[in-house]
Amino acid sequence: MYKFSNLLIFFKLKIENFKIMHLSTPLIELKRIGSVTASNLNKLGLKTVGDLLFYFPFRYDDFRIGGGIADLKVGETATIRGFIDLIQNKRSPRRRMYITEALINDGTETLRVVWFNQPFLTRTLKPGDEISLAGKVSEDYGGYVMTSPVYEKVGRGPAIHTEGIIPVYHLTAAVSQKQLRSAIAKVVPLAAEVSDWLPTDIIKRYQLEDLPTALREIHFPKDEAELKRAKERLGFNELFIVQVRAQQNRRAFLQLKAPEVHFHETEIRAAVSALPFALTDDQRKAAWEIIQDTAHNRPMLRLLQGDVGSGKTIVACLAAYNTALNGLQSALMVPTELLAFQHFKTVSEKLFPKASFAIALHTRSYHYILRPGQPVEITTKAVLVKAIASGEVAFVIGTHALIQEGVTFKNLALAIIDEQHRFGVEQRGLLTDKTPAGTLPHLVSMTATPIPRSLALALYGDLDISIIKQLPIGRQPIKTALINEKQREDCYNFIAGEIERGGQAFIVCPLIDISDTLGAKSVKAEYERLQASIFKKYSLGLVHGRLKAEEREKVMADFAAGKIQILVATSVIEIGVDIPGATVMMVEDADRFGLAQLHQYRGRVGRNDRQSYCFLMSNSADALSNERLSALINFQSGFDLANADLKFRGPGEVYGLEQKGFPELKMANFYDLELIKKARDAAIALLEVDPALEQSPALRKQIGEQETLAHLE
Repeated sequence: MYKFSNLLIFFKLKIENFKIMHLSTPLIELKRIGSVTASNLNKLGLKTVGDLLFYFPFRYDDFRIGGGIADLKVGETATIRGFIDLIQNKRSPRRRMYITEALINDGTETLRVVWFNQPFLTRTLKPGDEISLAGKVSEDYGGYVMTSPVYEKVGRGPAIHTEGIIPVYHLTAAVSQKQLRSAIAKVVPLAAEVSDWLPTDIIKRYQLEDLPTALREIHFPKDEAELKRAKERLGFNELFIVQVRAQQNRRAFLQLKAPEVHFHETEIRAAVSALPFALTDDQRKAAWEIIQDTAHNRPMLRLLQGDVGSGKTIVACLAAYNTALNGLQSALMVPTELLAFQHFKTVSEKLFPKASFAIALHTRSYHYILRPGQPVEITTKAVLVKAIASGEVAFVIGTHALIQEGVTFKNLALAIIDEQHRFGVEQRGLLTDKTPAGTLPHLVSMTATPIPRSLALALYGDLDISIIKQLPIGRQPIKTALINEKQREDCYNFIAGEIERGGQAFIVCPLIDISDTLGAKSVKAEYERLQASIFKKYSLGLVHGRLKAEEREKVMADFAAGKIQILVATSVIEIGVDIPGATVMMVEDADRFGLAQLHQYRGRVGRNDRQSYCFLMSNSADALSNERLSALINFQSGFDLANADLKFRGPGEVYGLEQKGFPELKMANFYDLELIKKARDAAIALLEVDPALEQSPALRKQIGEQETLAHLE
């Protein structure tokens, strides 16, 4: 009776413990999670049971049991079950460490297992214990051996560390995979508490897993089919939220009115004929799509994307030219003062030097006005702001200064934003707010990041898309070579030869200061070395992110003017630098950069009709790294490289999705066009019948929580 009453108490306590654990339960209240572990988990952003449940693996180990010990092969990663025949510690006199050795028998054969510096294992594991092991099989003088395998005792519940498809999570140094996996295993049953906010008819129509099941299976799938279903459902969630918000923005945007910008065909044809170069077919098509859209009184929302050097700016400027002919204003906002200055110089001197309207440059440092038939006037901020507000200036080019308080437009009809992802939604909104209430300007967002159409649909679901793939006529493909340390001197001699022929060169380094840990080139040290010994007879410049903006702009301006022949730089030159005289790009430690980033560097040269070159310096012995870099030799197109980089690195690393303006996606695969289309179609269909989401309160709440989180971050 005593034993029975104790058993009742035990089960009662178990039930009570389960009852008090909810999604909001702090992790410190979980069994076997003390204050130190809870604090370490907090560093991963994990504070509650719900946080653990939604902390997804980034990859999986396949530890499904095959044959027995007798079937093992050297070099393979295997999982075995067996009984411990013997386990003991011994001290290694040479290495001054403990070595724990065990003999495991599964009835087919015996396997030796070795762990280093874990003497406590002999207290945890005893002869006769059944144990599950997962690790790599090697061979030494004594036969087959497993070194430092993952282990767990059999009989203490399901084997979650060593058998089956095992989740692997991102960690901090103080948290192990075992700790995190064990904690998640405890809370997975609480997935039943999670309410499924996706409308039932969408789940049925697209044959999606319900959310609680997907949450269980994403952590501990039984097989690939379960894992695939879980990934599809959780990926759909993320893409669907992005698409609903984007389509809501689009619907709200299109409820407003925009100025009708009529096509001045004769004048535009004359302007195109007067250009110092011929437009490509892609440029003509993109310009026509924009001009057609602006002819309507509903606001245009268009993403203009093109490879580096493809000529997006002239396309946008032709639309601005047409807008000015209608007596309306346009604004072009770019990320840096140097780029704004370059655009103003190009527009005023090359594209439209005889324009019948005023063009202005407005940044923190520059305030210029070019009036018809007059030279460029350097003026004050107050005078320029007044000219913009009065409508005297028809086309203004600038930086964030355009969205500062005090800058107003009389009749802004077209807003152009260069490098869309560098501004984000808030800045885009501030520029489009520069019109009277109830109206909006037409919007063109430009990006040189090579984004395949499927990815663009995922990121910018509220935008129509124009793509420029062709390079301007006369441009030559950039010759790209992968070189190593033995070829360094030859590369320097080549650079010197190009400078003697009137060219300029970039030399890019990954670090600003010397780092013993990373062992990569420092831009400061390299600049001093090159100036002192290699290129003594040439003018060198140094630019990096820690320089004051004024210093950086001065160096870049001198380089653009040809006063500097070799620019030693960090990644600050990746975007928005147009140096027509540059013919050589040399990238140190190229294996430390992503393909898309290297392609951007390469795009800094080859911007005239001269043959240009890109040298990728790498001493890496890693075969995968060298295969990745070889893609730059095989592909000139950024779109092709983006696909290659996704295969090697994953979308987050390719596109830097943590940057403001990009959604955070943990499970969605940007190249799963079918799933993106499903999410987009589902969002559009839902909003057609329920635009305010009144019939989907759970979804409305979920979107609200996502927006709050994005705002806080």
